[in-house]
Amino acid sequence: MIKTTLKIDGMMCGHCEAHVNDTVRNGFDVKKVSSSHKNGTTEIISEQPLDVDKLKAAIEADGYKVLSTESSPYEKKGFSLFK
Repeated sequence: MIKTTLKIDGMMCGHCEAHVNDTVRNGFDVKKVSSSHKNGTTEIISEQPLDVDKLKAAIEADGYKVLSTESSPYEKKGFSLFK
């Protein structure tokens, strides 16, 4: 699993968050996407690395500005009685 974090300028409200989330969900194969207009970030969880240039172009076509992208391995944190 891969976690991709985007810094985005232009999200002003919950509607903006939903708009960015829908753009990501409709254009890319993702497990989860979550945006925060307060933090100016979008976090995406996917099985495979995303085409960052295509992702950036899709979001910017909606009127937002992608300031930076960062990808890293993601491991789901689960509850366990054993360590």
